[in-house]
Order: sequence, then structure tokens, then C-alpha cells
Amino acid sequence: MTQDIPVIDLAPFREGGAAGRQRVAAQVAEAWETLGFLVVSGHGIAPAEGADLHAAALEFFDLPLDEKLKVRRPRNDQNRGYIPYGEETLARMHGNVTPPDFKEVFAIGPDDVPDDPYFTGPLAYPDFAPNLWPAGQDALKARMKTYYGSMTALARLLARIYACALDLPEGFFADRLDRHSCQLRLLHYPAPEGELAPGQLRCGAHSDLGLTTILRNEAAPGGLEVRTPGGDWVAAPAIPDTYIVNLGDLMMRWSNDRWRSTAHRVAVPPADQRARSRRLSIGFFVVPEYDAMVECITAKGGAVAKYPPITVRDYRTNRFAAGAGVQAAE
Repeated sequence: MTQDIPVIDLAPFREGGAAGRQRVAAQVAEAWETLGFLVVSGHGIAPAEGADLHAAALEFFDLPLDEKLKVRRPRNDQNRGYIPYGEETLARMHGNVTPPDFKEVFAIGPDDVPDDPYFTGPLAYPDFAPNLWPAGQDALKARMKTYYGSMTALARLLARIYACALDLPEGFFADRLDRHSCQLRLLHYPAPEGELAPGQLRCGAHSDLGLTTILRNEAAPGGLEVRTPGGDWVAAPAIPDTYIVNLGDLMMRWSNDRWRSTAHRVAVPPADQRARSRRLSIGFFVVPEYDAMVECITAKGGAVAKYPPITVRDYRTNRFAAGAGVQAAE
């Protein structure tokens, strides 16, 4: 049995009264409890921001490989700079062994970081590693920074909705984003020119590690697929002026498994559609302050916490690094 991914209008929470806010929070809670994925409209972000960044990103990925490698990620535990094909296998974050993902990535984190011990001290790495900007790509830099700001605002809005849905003070999660280390990743899936390795996907099945993920999806053969509770894989929609949002493992733990962090993947296009299967997604991965303590929110009625408290840093860093790097070098 397949399951539709719900579309939720955020405008009543952004602009409406108490009844509208509660309605949106209830819709989001239901999606998190059942599927772990939803689509949001009414977010207040101009469509041109995504379209402009999409165009600039394709210009970057069209550069010769030697040019892109000038801003190659310095270390596997960093989500910064250019990550070429063969250097990311997200299924390994969950202990699965697969060929590397058939994609390339350009990623940034917070820019213009304050000269403060929180951002520069030993615990700040890798969350606040410096960004790497390719020379001669001024439009890419400007558009990524603009988009990053808009996504940060949307992440704060979603954080407030999540708190309301869990009967917490509205600022509970948003306050933990004050010194966030959210990541913006341009995910380029070239059209395969030949057969992929056995078991290889454009992106292997995984769930995300953070609080939540906001994705600008693109309609193309071999796209994003979501695993339903029944085990089916369903295609995620690519609806104009919307974003796909999914829950991360961190938020699932924070909710004491009341909410679901769901496996997803990017499929291989059918052979007869590969010539037109080039695809670029823009993902914003919401990461709270690294020293924020994640303690299970137990439901009213005396539910027992399933996990001990842990900091965001201790939960995320090693798991991300497990999916990075060239496998043959390990």
C-alpha cells in the first residue's frame, strides 16, 4: 500500500490566529507520526531565489573537474566545498555497504562567523570550518548566501511549529538555532552515460542526521523516493513553489521516537530516460547548536525516555564522517 506525501500550507501559522496555528501544528505532527515527510507551501520565500541558485549551481557543476577540485573538501568530516563523485556513500552512515553515491556536491555552512570562542574553539570544529568559494563564481556565492538566509528563517518557523506540535514553549527549538551550523548542499546528479555498479544508486538509502531537512526538489527521471511504513518506495513530488521537508534522526530522538525519521534515496533512472535525467536538488540541513543537549521529550502520562541525554555534536559528527571519503582508501 502506497502513501501520499501531504502538502501543508504554512501561511495560517505565519499569518493567522491561534486556531490556524494549532491546525498547522496538528497537520505537521500527523505527518511526522505517520510518514516523516511532508511538502510545505505558504512559506513566504520568493520562487526566484531557488531558480536563480539552481542556474548558478549548474554553471559551477559544468566547470572542468580541475576547476572544481580547487575548492575540494579538505577533510572527510567537513561538509564544505566540492565533493566529487566517489567520495560520499550515505548508506554507510547506517552501517550499510554499497557503492558510492552517483553524485557530486558543493556545500557551505555559516558564513561570516563571529570571532568568538564558541565559533573558533576546539569544540567548534567541524561545524564552523571555513567555507570555500570558487574563484570567478560571484553569482553562485551571492545566491547561496541569499538562499541560506531564507532557509534559516524557514527553519526557525518550522522549529516553532514543531514546539507547538509537542506542547512545548514556542521557542524551545528555535532558541537552539541561535548559533546553528546549518548546511546548504547543492546536489548534482549527472545523467549516467553507462551502467552503474551493482547496488549503486544516485544516493543510497539513508535517513538524515539533523533536526530537519528542507529540499528544493526537481522533477527528473531517477528522483527522490521515500520509503513508506509499509516498505514501498514512493516518488516525492516536485511541485512549483514548495519545499519537501523531512524529519531528521536527531528530532526523532528528541521526540522520544514519537516522530519518524524516514529512509529515502535517489533512484537510478530507467535506461531509456537517462539522457534527460540530469537533476539538481538544493538541500538545507538544519543543525542546532553543537552543545545543545538532546533529552527525550516524554509524552504526558509518564512515558519513559528511550535514550540518555546527548549533545548535538556527539550525536552527529562521527556518523556524518562514516559516510564520507573514498572507500578504497579506508
